[in-house]
Amino acid sequence: MLAREIIQRVREIQIHSGRQVADVLAGQYVSVFKGRGIEFDEVRPYVPGDDVRIIDWNVTARTGEPFVKRFVEERQLTLMLMADVSASQDFGSANRSKREATAELCALLAFSATRNDDKVGLTLFHGGIEQYIPARKGQKHSLRVVREVLAHGTVKTPTQAVSAKPRRRWLPFGRRRTWWRAGRQSTHIAGAMEFLMSVTSRKTVCFVVSDFWDDRFIKAMQSANRKHDVIAVLVTDPRETEIPNVGLVSLADPESGRVARYDTGSTTFRQQVAQTSSKRIETLRHTFQSSNIDFIHIDASGSVVDPLVKFFRMRERRMRR
Repeated sequence: MLAREIIQRVREIQIHSGRQVADVLAGQYVSVFKGRGIEFDEVRPYVPGDDVRIIDWNVTARTGEPFVKRFVEERQLTLMLMADVSASQDFGSANRSKREATAELCALLAFSATRNDDKVGLTLFHGGIEQYIPARKGQKHSLRVVREVLAHGTVKTPTQAVSAKPRRRWLPFGRRRTWWRAGRQSTHIAGAMEFLMSVTSRKTVCFVVSDFWDDRFIKAMQSANRKHDVIAVLVTDPRETEIPNVGLVSLADPESGRVARYDTGSTTFRQQVAQTSSKRIETLRHTFQSSNIDFIHIDASGSVVDPLVKFFRMRERRMRR
């Protein structure tokens, strides 16, 4: 994808997502994600009927008249978008790839957060941490988040193509750590969760957007969920669950590089693929739900808004109980 194509795609996503945020998601984001609590604002004179527990006794003793503390809700949140940019995310059989669907979801969430004056950050990961953008406010910052999800890895320099060495990054709090920059083929979600825990001290709302072609990540996500509000977003493509009858084909695993030949004319083979894929999705859903981690499933060929709205409504109902 060329630079001008990326800019054009970002503009399209901005226009489309902006309308969806204004027309569909307005109010739902703010009603679902609450601030960290309440914080002290000021003191005011006591009024009959005020709760005696909020009397500021120090001010009352100094002035000789009763004063009470006034509190306000601290609404501002930090939203961290953790987007999988491994090779399998580039697959797409319809009008967009899983990577593009991920970018649209990130746009919806980023613009919703910006609309409510929240901060948005981005972490791009695959076998290692590829890019980290600290959380900030503003429309321009949200557009940068979308652009980075779309553009990352689409243009490679010769240096990037041969780079497979550990590299050092300066983390926001000044400590220097080494993160392995593995090939973009693989996915390592546990490493991404470890990175999240190391760079965020405050509680954040964290969306992990991936196709979850990985193993042994649930414990790391459970650990992160104890401190943060973690939401797992599974992105799939129709051809991962339903293979058409096109005869003998060679299928390649983009993450491992393995290639195998299959007969898609076999009804048994197509049914086996469909059953295995459906079982994987349901297993992921059950695993996350049993771990108290919210789960969203997005089909890259369909609407990104509808599953998000369904999630917001489900979560709002749960909060009312």
